[in-house]
Amino acid sequence: MKVEKINFTEPLNAPFNLSSEQIAHFRESGFVKLKDVFARELLEYYSDVITQQVFLLNRNTTAMEKRSTYDRAFLQVFNLWYKDDIAKEFVFSKRLAKVASDLMGTKGVRLYHDQALYKESGGGITPWHADQYYWPLDSPNTVTVWIPFQATPMEMGPLAFAARSHIENIGRDLEIGDQSEKILSEELKARDFEYHNTPFDLGEISFHYGWTFHNAGANTSGTARKVMTMIYMDKDITLSMPKNKEQLVDWEKWCSLVKIGETVA
Repeated sequence: MKVEKINFTEPLNAPFNLSSEQIAHFRESGFVKLKDVFARELLEYYSDVITQQVFLLNRNTTAMEKRSTYDRAFLQVFNLWYKDDIAKEFVFSKRLAKVASDLMGTKGVRLYHDQALYKESGGGITPWHADQYYWPLDSPNTVTVWIPFQATPMEMGPLAFAARSHIENIGRDLEIGDQSEKILSEELKARDFEYHNTPFDLGEISFHYGWTFHNAGANTSGTARKVMTMIYMDKDITLSMPKNKEQLVDWEKWCSLVKIGETVA
């Protein structure tokens, strides 16, 4: 079904006023949740478009009980902005990019990539992990925005955070999976990190640093948890030598024309 085109240029690009308290919370805790960033009508419109693309492009058709822990966590589709012009409008929201830049205190940001993360009904936990494990980038000035297309109660598995974990040099060699869940659950508990696990209202979104550890519960709601994410990086960030095979894949996939030490432009 083709979605009728609606112009949401103004709300996608209008500034969102951050308070000094919100900026301070992000930099100190490694994440922030912001309410009323987008209206219901806008979220429903882009949800329809992006959901169509997710189910068109998804290649994971294995029965849930036969999937790995990682594959039970969500359906994952990258770079929808390449695939659909309406999805591209959402991904290139100046409002979101400006918030990312203001939170990090950079002169600007670039898009690293986008990814839809749809946790199906019956989908499992998202294990503890830090996103930047996957990125061959030489600075911690990276941020993921997590945008639920619906109100996300606890039974849907909202994103949760270990406060201040972005400044601790722990678990940075762990890819997402059973091992990261086991090791980080024990380590974060032993170090008494404050755990923030709360529902998301409709229109509420979160931003977290690339090195902030986070997880999510299973989806027992009976309805898919539909989420869109974008990863932003400091516009002046440079490519670092890949530290694992996943970073090598990212180099080849997202920035193959960039050499070590060059700006990832």
